[in-house]
Order: sequence, then C-alpha cells, then structure tokens
Amino acid sequence: MITVFGSINMDLIATTQRLPKPGETVAGNGFSTAAGGKGANQALAARRAGRSVTMAGAVGHDGFSDEALALLKDAGTDLQSVKRADQPTGTAIILVGGDGENMIAVVPGANGTVTAQDADRAVGAMSKGDTLMLQLEIPVPSVEQALAAARAKGVTTILNLAPLIDDAARLGRLADIVIANETEFELLAGQENMSAEDREAALKRLNAETGQTLIVTLGGDGVVAIRDGVISRAKGLKIEPVDTVGAGDTFCGYFAASLDEGIDFEPALRRAAVAGSLACLKAGAQPSIPSREDVANKL
Repeated sequence: MITVFGSINMDLIATTQRLPKPGETVAGNGFSTAAGGKGANQALAARRAGRSVTMAGAVGHDGFSDEALALLKDAGTDLQSVKRADQPTGTAIILVGGDGENMIAVVPGANGTVTAQDADRAVGAMSKGDTLMLQLEIPVPSVEQALAAARAKGVTTILNLAPLIDDAARLGRLADIVIANETEFELLAGQENMSAEDREAALKRLNAETGQTLIVTLGGDGVVAIRDGVISRAKGLKIEPVDTVGAGDTFCGYFAASLDEGIDFEPALRRAAVAGSLACLKAGAQPSIPSREDVANKL
C-alpha cells in the first residue's frame, strides 16, 4: 500500500516557441489546464502503475478543487485523507518551450495549510511495510513530522527532493530512499558542478554515511543509484521530448509502485525510467502519465 503525502494543484500551461529570458515577453501558441501538483502527479503515476494508493493533502473550496482531484478519483485513488482548506486550491503556472523544456511557478494555496497533525493522521492509517512518498511542495514541518512518524512505525519512506528548498538537504537525511535530479543531488552532497565521477563518489560516500538508497535522475541519460553500496544504472527510451512536465513525478510514482509490487531494485529503476520517458511524448501534466500496459510494452 502506498500513501502519497503532498501537493495537489491545478496546472495552467502555456506553450511557446522558446522560453523567455528574464524581463522578456514572448508570444504563446497554446494554453491548457491540467490537474497537477507533485504529490498528485506521483499518486496518479503509482495508481496507473497498478497499485493501491491513498492521497493525503489539501484543496480549497473553489472551482479548481474538484477538477484538481478528478483524475485521481477516476483512477480509483483513495481521497479520504484530502482535506478542504480555507485557501484556494494550489496552482502552478507552467511555460513549455518548443524543445520540451519548461519553467514553473507554484502558488501553494491550500497546500500551505497542510500541518504536522495532518502528517500524523496520514501515517497513523498506515501499517508496517507500507510506503510513504513525499515531496517538498507542502510545509517543511509537515514533511518532517511525516518522516519521523513513518520511521517510528516501520513505514518505508521515499522523499523526492523537489522543488529545491533550503531545507532539502536536511530533510533528505531523514528518508529511507531519496530521489533527486542532478541539481538537487549536488545540494544534498554539498558539492557543485559534479562530473559523473564526482557523482558516483558522492553516492558511495553518502550511502556509507547514512545507509540510504539514493537515486539521481539524469534526464535523457537515465538514472544512477546506489543501494547497499552497489551502484546501479538504468536507461529510459531514446526519444525527442515534447514536454518534460511530469516526467520526474512519473518516475517517482512508478518506482514506488514497482517496489510495492515486489519488483527487484534494478528492474524497478528501469521500469520507472521508461515510464518517465513516455511521459515526455505528449504535452500536459498528469494526462501524460502512461498506463501500466504502455510501460510494459516498452520494457
């Protein structure tokens, strides 16, 4: 069983031929909305991967709230731990360039009302051996309390160090499994401008210090990870990305689902990397998350 404790947003997505420079205005060529938020994206990915998933978080009483939850509801996600707050539903304003790269501004709204007490309630409904997945779009005290409560209960924790915040490195030391991109991992390791050799050395050092499983996503170069002192690598698919929004969240959700299903570590990495690749092949946030069957056909 997987519980995702995190953010729920509505994504407002504009596409442009290229991303603007600071202070520059560029013409857009498309606009859409999609249910999003790193927490909700990861919950939907884990659900589409075929596992039982509970979403814990908050939305507002506004017009975006039901729309933000619609895909999760349609997928059969347990939403009883999603509270209604006296703040607007969180929003993300996303610009996607013609090369598939993106810029994102997130307005927390109701996500900012998630508390340590909400963390206790979410973890309190879990059992030893379950998986708790978290990100950093909800308040730091709630993430910290969820990690502590889960450890005391024997629940496996997966922390995605995104978005990059000041407390990311400290919180990263509290989880069983950490998933980070290259920039986030450099913060965790305390070293900038890493080469591939530097990254591998840092993975070995941190794993020896903490015993944690550490996973670094590398975009088109796949993923490198360490578990129990052993370095593993996995490649995604060779693609021309259309939109990278949601790719990292898809990786996280599929990875958590694979471990929950009992899949071994390296095949779980490969499955998650393939799922993340497929998520880049069409525009949008959550709707781009592939189905279990789509991923199986590419393995």
